[in-house]
Amino acid sequence: MKKRRFIQQWIAALMIFCMVFSLTACGNDTESEREIVLADYRNIAPGVEDAYYCSVILYVWEPLITMDANGEPMGRLAKSWEMSEDGKTWTFHLQEGVTFHDGEAFNADAVLYNFDRMRYEVKTSGFYNLNIDSFYPNLDEVNKIDDYTIELTFTEPAPSLLYTMTNFGSAMYSPACFDEAYNFTGIAQGTGPFKITENVKDEYVLLERNEDYWGEKAKAKTIRVKTIPDVDTRFSAMKSGEIMGVIDLKAITPSLATELVKDDNFAITTTNSTMIDFLCLNGTKAPFNDVRLRQAVSLAIDRAAIVDNIYLGYASATTNILNDSTPFYKEFEVDYDLEKAKELAAEVLGDERAAVTYLVQEGSTEQKAEAELISAALSELGLDVSIETYDWATIKDKMGHGDYGLARGQQGLSNMEAITIFKRFMDSEGDQNIAYSLGVNDADIDALIDAADAELDMSKRQEIYDELQEISVDVQPIVPLFNEKTLMVYNKQLTGYEAQIYGIDLPNVCWAE
Repeated sequence: MKKRRFIQQWIAALMIFCMVFSLTACGNDTESEREIVLADYRNIAPGVEDAYYCSVILYVWEPLITMDANGEPMGRLAKSWEMSEDGKTWTFHLQEGVTFHDGEAFNADAVLYNFDRMRYEVKTSGFYNLNIDSFYPNLDEVNKIDDYTIELTFTEPAPSLLYTMTNFGSAMYSPACFDEAYNFTGIAQGTGPFKITENVKDEYVLLERNEDYWGEKAKAKTIRVKTIPDVDTRFSAMKSGEIMGVIDLKAITPSLATELVKDDNFAITTTNSTMIDFLCLNGTKAPFNDVRLRQAVSLAIDRAAIVDNIYLGYASATTNILNDSTPFYKEFEVDYDLEKAKELAAEVLGDERAAVTYLVQEGSTEQKAEAELISAALSELGLDVSIETYDWATIKDKMGHGDYGLARGQQGLSNMEAITIFKRFMDSEGDQNIAYSLGVNDADIDALIDAADAELDMSKRQEIYDELQEISVDVQPIVPLFNEKTLMVYNKQLTGYEAQIYGIDLPNVCWAE
């Protein structure tokens, strides 16, 4: 009897411990109900005029395919898949028992509707345009096999389809969200762990935990994400406790983040991001239509000084056109050789000097600091640089008309498939090649891109990608500067605040006590 009573007491004590731990691991019941306020520099939920309504980092909508910490494809609303031997047919098996926030069932019919929406027309977005040809090139048919199985067929092999489908490439919404032209009629209804209850443009978006979520529920009951465009105002809001953290790329500068964590109440979380920062050179006219001068510019830039002095180490120097978060990335040595740069420039310019304009975005102190450092180096090459600041729309317009010498650019990865970047920047008909007046026109490069696109063997495809990366380092269609890091700062009153390749692990964020 004593032994049985001891066991019963031990079990009771263990149960009490577990109950206490469950309440304190992410705050007690009352504390966990308290609203968490975060901030972003932009409208993270632009609303009905945006193709996605909101960014994936809010965890409102979910894709069929997401990615793991290494950028590799991982199932979300699609739980498994098979590819045919010829690479032209993909079969996807869907998660069962999933409902959208409005109660509509997630099933094969809903997936087909979302594909119909993608095929209807290109829809613009502040994130990445919703373009079926970008995410699903050569798509022929989308068919329902049964309630939880769909089949995609292509006119050409699509062995890397999973990479193009990640996140924005396979976003799913309730069919009841849209009008006859597939435009949002109200708040987006996804399947994610959070649902939007209020969205006031330019002010805030309010998230509430989805109590009917098919997976592990979000830790926090409500999260409000404020739009605070000015970085100094965001800094002050962190210091005052008005906000508990920032949620997006570029939401805090390295210098201000470093200043914040001098106070022990704050902490930094960081990891690789999908963003690469670079210089565009006008390759359609002199002097940058000569590859030797583009090479000279690259060699003259001290990327390590930029990374260390301007970004305080929260970036990684690169000369590769690909971002380091894609699994197809190849590492190259970053060369800095001012003397060799001078020799190459002299071969092009001789004893003459050339005047060039350098476009940077207004309001970006980091880009201005970069431009001043780079301009000083280019002066030694015989280039007299005039720095001009404009909003991004004006910069793009000037670039499209070839009315510039150098311009500061940046590019995120809409998906993890490397060929997307090669096609955009290095193909003779690439949209960014044309829009930025890069002047790349090489039949051999075009042939390599076409060969990679048709290659079924992913190891052989990687070999072609490696060759294209080597070419990009040599011919400099753009001059890469560095790969960004996802840099977030948060108040230690929160726990679970962890940077990801894109955003933070929002469902795990909650009050620490």
